[in-house]
Amino acid sequence: MRFADIPGHDELKRRLARNADEGRISHAQLFTGICGAGTLPLAAAYAQYINCTCRRDGDSCGECPSCRQAEALAHPDIHFVFPVNKLGKKSGEAVLSGEFMPQWRELFSRTGGFFSPQQWFDTLNLGKTLKGVISAKESDEIIRTLSFKSFESEYKTMIVWMPETMNDEAANRILKILEEPWDKTLFLLVSEHPDRLLKTILSRTQEVSVPRLDTATLEAEARRMGESDPAKIRNMARLANGDLLELRRQIEGGEEDARHENFEAFCSLMRLSYNDRHLDLLAWADETAQLSRERQTAMLRDFSRLLREAFVIHAGAPETSYLWGEEAEFCRKFAPFIDGRNIEPIVAQIESAMRQIGQNGNPRIVLTHFALAVSKYIRHL
Repeated sequence: MRFADIPGHDELKRRLARNADEGRISHAQLFTGICGAGTLPLAAAYAQYINCTCRRDGDSCGECPSCRQAEALAHPDIHFVFPVNKLGKKSGEAVLSGEFMPQWRELFSRTGGFFSPQQWFDTLNLGKTLKGVISAKESDEIIRTLSFKSFESEYKTMIVWMPETMNDEAANRILKILEEPWDKTLFLLVSEHPDRLLKTILSRTQEVSVPRLDTATLEAEARRMGESDPAKIRNMARLANGDLLELRRQIEGGEEDARHENFEAFCSLMRLSYNDRHLDLLAWADETAQLSRERQTAMLRDFSRLLREAFVIHAGAPETSYLWGEEAEFCRKFAPFIDGRNIEPIVAQIESAMRQIGQNGNPRIVLTHFALAVSKYIRHL
């Protein structure tokens, strides 16, 4: 993948290319930002640029043998590690990234490297409850792979996507190689939640912060994807909030089932909260706790969005609300119950629940506390 294939981030691309041209390549770099901003494509394009034998105009050539291998995700010196798992796994069975490279290449090629953890887990058919992880065995495989000499390039590169899915044992095993790497070895960690990484890993990496995409870039992408209505393009770009994945969902209608399920869960929680049906709230928390952590996080993120839009309607500015269909209808009726007294405490509860789930808190305990807290703020205005 070339830098030119990635929308936006012109200044960041120039900085990455300049650092490589000047030989200022830190051995361990941490690309941070939401998946929809392009963290993974940027890391892949950076690795391709470093190995390109005919760089020009601040980008890889895309034509040399090294570039062609890199673009096919088949370069012998550029390796990928990502969270994996599988249904029906036997006790003690090691599940490694290498087994799933065909699926990884297909998804990367189809999406241009812009995809969410849930999209990847859906590709693996993990269902609603199983999640992908980077295991201690995978860390051993990373060390084994990098112990060999490079095949044809100056650098051996290891791109680790979602390193926050490593448990402490897996993370600790790669610490030594981060501290004392082999010569010409490059680690590119790509993280959406760097706060979940061990502090010792954070201290040994150089952060490359990838900001959200600007509105003009998203509007251009919407036009490229076939949208022609200027007003609709502006609304979509605003709703996407710098996230190309969200823009694609709006245009393609992707993940509508999950979004509808999140909306139904939101309606149920708010109705039960208003009516002080505590036993039903406990049942709601138990049912929601059965979802994967990624689905729980996506659900809570949707809750925050709906609450903020309801508050905008309550504040007397419905024309600035970007809701439609069933969401718009419900939030218009729900708006009187969201005001300046409870919007911030409820959003704070959502953010706290997301943080605790991300830190591997017990989801049943976290969501039970969350549901009861929301009930208190909704009912007692």
